[in-house]
Amino acid sequence: MKYDTALRDYARQKILQIGPADIVVGIPCYNSESTIAHVMKAVLVGLAKYYPSRPAVLVVSDGGSLDYTREIAQSVRVSLPLHKIVTIYRGMPGKGTSLRAVFEAAVQLDAKACAVFDSDLRSITAEWVPALLHPALEDGYDFVSPYYYRHKWDATITNHVARALVQSLYGKRLRQPIGGDFGFSRRLVDWFTRADVWDTDVATFGIDIWMTTVALCENFRISEVVLGTKVHDPKDPAASLGPMFRQVVGTLFGMMARYERVWRGVRGSEPVPLVGQVLKAEPPEVKISLERLFESYRVGFQHFGSLWREVVSAAPFSVLERLSTAGERDFSLPPHVWARIVYDFISTFHQWTKDRYKLIEIMTPIYYARTASFVIESQSMSTEEADILVQAQADVFEAEKPYLLERMPGPGGVPPRGVSQDDGASFPQPGASAPGKPAGQ
Repeated sequence: MKYDTALRDYARQKILQIGPADIVVGIPCYNSESTIAHVMKAVLVGLAKYYPSRPAVLVVSDGGSLDYTREIAQSVRVSLPLHKIVTIYRGMPGKGTSLRAVFEAAVQLDAKACAVFDSDLRSITAEWVPALLHPALEDGYDFVSPYYYRHKWDATITNHVARALVQSLYGKRLRQPIGGDFGFSRRLVDWFTRADVWDTDVATFGIDIWMTTVALCENFRISEVVLGTKVHDPKDPAASLGPMFRQVVGTLFGMMARYERVWRGVRGSEPVPLVGQVLKAEPPEVKISLERLFESYRVGFQHFGSLWREVVSAAPFSVLERLSTAGERDFSLPPHVWARIVYDFISTFHQWTKDRYKLIEIMTPIYYARTASFVIESQSMSTEEADILVQAQADVFEAEKPYLLERMPGPGGVPPRGVSQDDGASFPQPGASAPGKPAGQ
């Protein structure tokens, strides 16, 4: 079923009662009873302190939480000129639909700028509010991306896929392209609300990379802003990030077709303007189970190894084969091999006629392997030292871009060897224990 709006009638009536507002801040949430009040109070203090005379609306956009998230959100008090809307969004379950409701509210309230914050933040302060809003309200920026200091093993999809591909494809060194907390101009919010993407993976965890890619490719002005250390509820990659990997990477790969005119012509990279002073600190430790990563990779190789051989070129595949029996001492998937594997999967993705997202599912265990390799390599490093490795990996992706251009269809491109373009029936259906299988939302 397609929904023409993510806002329920209650929310629209509330918007009419409130009237115009200069600022809208959104908090997408689901089962966030332990953190929602903290995030809301930080936002409300920030709005009252830094924008005391500007009408502002806080929109808590809930995905049908089964705990007390909405009840707690309703109990948080606000004072004029601030207003609060707590609503369950309509549409496909996911963060993207939740943000769609926020964006639609911003348009109906005729807001001049909008910011959004994740509901599981533990390190948010009142100062994060003007940090994301001011560049859009006062400095002419359309998209304000966060610059956090995060633990070296946090944000593995960001560090090992999104950051590297944004740099290599679109030529921008953006630290957190799927960071979760952003600021937007009204011009960009209008663009988002008009887009016909809300029945795709953009409605789930694909939303952050979709917004970032749109901003990069549609000539919107972009900046990064220093927010300090990010502490939130981290997730073990092999235990819970399989569905998110599929949605983020599927959106990244899929948008390459729309913006081929952009990425094919990009050579090199550059930083985006950075607002604020970077104050480095060691964030709280994020624990990752190496054993779970190893096991998830080995099971993945058992299920998908013969298919990887068809997608991945010979030299990288030999590394994958060796890893299937390697112990911790010998477990290494170097950045240059990982980059070529990602590019091989991109090439196949864009030549496959059906079931493209199954291709992302079978790629997920290799992401676990790259994560395990990075954890081993960075065990004795500080977060600052490990981030140097992450940036070096992004530089490798940029240097290996000619390999992608050779593999992609189109002028000068060649199809990947041995890949059948059937309806996907050759993909095995793994059991419930297979890594990367999407979980229920």
